[in-house]
Amino acid sequence: MKQNIHPQYREVVFLDTQTSHKFIIRSTVNTKDSIKFDGKDYPLFKCDVTSKSHPFYTGAQTRIIETGRVEKFRARFSHTPGSSNK
Repeated sequence: MKQNIHPQYREVVFLDTQTSHKFIIRSTVNTKDSIKFDGKDYPLFKCDVTSKSHPFYTGAQTRIIETGRVEKFRARFSHTPGSSNK
């Protein structure tokens, strides 16, 4: 393997800026900031969205989709004969 061409693979703290949730994972991401976490200094990378704040993982997206489905169903079948939603 060639020397000095590969990025440094190390533990990095990722910070979700929306929820202030922090987690450590190994990464090659370049960072300028550092943070003391669990008594040790780590490079810090600030994320806008993680699994703690993204609607797909938090379940907020499914509620929006389900609401839209119900509204589409009611709109589609509200004008059918025999319906009580006239």
